[in-house]
Formats: sequence, C-alpha cells, structure tokens
Amino acid sequence: MYCRHRRFTGGRLWHLTAVRDPGLDRHEWETEWQGLEPLVADSPAEALPEVDGLVERMLEGHGFPVDEEHEFEAPEQEVVKEFLEARRVTRLVEAGEAVDPGDIGAAVAGYRNVYGYLSERYVA
Repeated sequence: MYCRHRRFTGGRLWHLTAVRDPGLDRHEWETEWQGLEPLVADSPAEALPEVDGLVERMLEGHGFPVDEEHEFEAPEQEVVKEFLEARRVTRLVEAGEAVDPGDIGAAVAGYRNVYGYLSERYVA
C-alpha cells in the first residue's frame, strides 16, 4: 500500500510516504485464511461473508476490480467473474434467502480458487 501525505512544518512542505511491504499483506492473508478454514469446514454458509471480505481485499491489493461494472478491466477477467459469482451466493445467504447447499459449496470453491490463484501468481 502506498500513500503520500503532505505536512506543513515551519513554513516548509514535507512529503511523508508510507510504503507497505507486499510480503506483509501476503502473510496476513495466509494467516487469516488459515483461521477461517475451521469455520468453512463446520459452517460454510456462515463463513461466506468472512471469506468474501478476505478475497476482496486480496483482489483489491493486486489491483483487480471487484464489481461487475469494471470486471472487464481486470487483467484476468475469469478470476473476477469467479469471485463475483461466489459473492452473489454470499449476498443471497446474507439476505436470508434459501440457498442450495451445492451453491454454497460452489461459492466456497470459487473463493478458494481465487485465493489460490492470487497466492500462487502474485508471490511477494
């Protein structure tokens, strides 16, 4: 993550730049994924929103769009499509809709695929 801030001090303009190590994000994502695995195994429908949030942050961290409006701009559109389909199921579960367990399983598999792809392809 890169950000630039300007600060005025004593009539001078200072630029502060924060640089975040991409390896740090990867470590945090892996740790979070490992922490979610038991919930995914025990209650996949309950885990979907948490998994969605993690995969969304990963996609954004790698510069992927996470909405349908901009999916065509993604370097690998199929990755975003798989995420968006899993997200569609997640939103149905969150809304209290009746969702087929097979669709929940497919959503979990979709998130796993995207997570795996990003973990392997974008090694820090």
